[in-house]
Amino acid sequence: MLFKSKDKVPGPYDVIVIGSGLAGMTAANKLAKNGRKVLLLESHNKLGGFATWFKRAKGDHIFDVSLHGFPVGMIKTCRKYWNKDIADRIVQVEKVRYVNPQFEVETDFTKDHFTNVLVEKFEVAREKVEGFFEELAAMNFYDNSQMTNGELFQKWFPDRNDVVRFLLEPIVYANGSTLEDPAITYGIVFSNFMSKGVYIFRGGTDLLISMMKDELLKNGVDIQMHALVEKIVIEDKRAVGVQVKGHFIPASSILSNANIRTTIEKMTGVENFTDDYVEKTKQVRLNSSSCQVFMGIKKGESIPDIGELIFYSDDKDFNTDSLLSPKVGSQTFSVYYPDIRPQLDSRYAVVSSSNAKYSDWKNLSESEYKAQKEFVIERALCTLEKIVPGIRSKIDFIDCSTPLTVEKYTHHQKGSSFGTKFEGLEISMGMHQQVDGLFHAGSVGIIMSGWLGAANYGVIQSHEVDNYLDRVHENKA
Repeated sequence: MLFKSKDKVPGPYDVIVIGSGLAGMTAANKLAKNGRKVLLLESHNKLGGFATWFKRAKGDHIFDVSLHGFPVGMIKTCRKYWNKDIADRIVQVEKVRYVNPQFEVETDFTKDHFTNVLVEKFEVAREKVEGFFEELAAMNFYDNSQMTNGELFQKWFPDRNDVVRFLLEPIVYANGSTLEDPAITYGIVFSNFMSKGVYIFRGGTDLLISMMKDELLKNGVDIQMHALVEKIVIEDKRAVGVQVKGHFIPASSILSNANIRTTIEKMTGVENFTDDYVEKTKQVRLNSSSCQVFMGIKKGESIPDIGELIFYSDDKDFNTDSLLSPKVGSQTFSVYYPDIRPQLDSRYAVVSSSNAKYSDWKNLSESEYKAQKEFVIERALCTLEKIVPGIRSKIDFIDCSTPLTVEKYTHHQKGSSFGTKFEGLEISMGMHQQVDGLFHAGSVGIIMSGWLGAANYGVIQSHEVDNYLDRVHENKA
């Protein structure tokens, strides 16, 4: 059932899911299919979390907010935990390009092609390349290795900044990874994201979320939007429900898809956790944010096939810190051709994405903020002109989002686009050990960022919720 925003949802529920990012929605769907009574609460006016979109120019333009690339594993996850119709719309991207002062490469983003490029173009010994990929494939969540990404690349490709750029730059855009982050955060994502190509959802994010919403309702999930959870209610160290607009909704368990700090510090209250857990939570670092420039092409105009993803940089050398610079030396362009959204009657769109620091935007005056947005837009236009000369005259809509935009619409602390750093995963997965019936499936630990990581983490945590509910019902019996 889809509740109106003014409705007072009665309950009780087996589980209330707070937040409808891909983790929250996937967990809700799986739990409902398992026979649980589920309520999904979303503070925004639509589902999807950061997997979202918006319309402009009287609906003529639709823009996806997050980059439209994810791993092949999304097909299996959607087929197993959603439905075949959703899975069948996931198709492979044919052309991914790198353009920078060090090299230009066009690739299908598979391990085989990466191997050939490293051997033939970068002249790295094949046994080195194969050894590197074998080490990545052997990585798992439970490794105790303290090796960083920087140390990993130095081990296999010493002093090869160009190779590091080729292998790491896409992951930096995918989850905000840096050279100082644990190597496992790169290894697992690479094995998923870059081994068998990049995939997109044909029809756009709006169609994907619409199909997911229909599936949730079909499976009996109750949904209410414009429903900001003010408080997770705890009694005797056990989650018993939530408070929305002053109204209490009872439940046997709570699964939060919200930011981990918001969940612990604001909605639940630190008094419900041990001092050691709270202290560890305070040490969890938020990941970086991002800016997007949305460019709509005039009706009747077209652009040539320049590839679906273009990693473009004017920076002479590669450095993960430089990707966060407000000077915007590096950008990723997502190109939307008419076949992605055939319902729009041959419309093209381009979205530029650049990583950013929240601190570079937070304290700007209104005039400074406007000027910086205009600078980011102009950088995107100038760069795109290098790829498609004359494209500026074909654009009839352009706008820019910033870390403050991310913060406003997602409630992510400091506008984080990629959740938390790796240490957030331990806090997230251990939440139910602190408070009975309270679980978390937000974007944590870098490796759980991105569409596939988020959806799969929702599945992982739904198993924990199921096990808990089984125990609760056994005790009542």
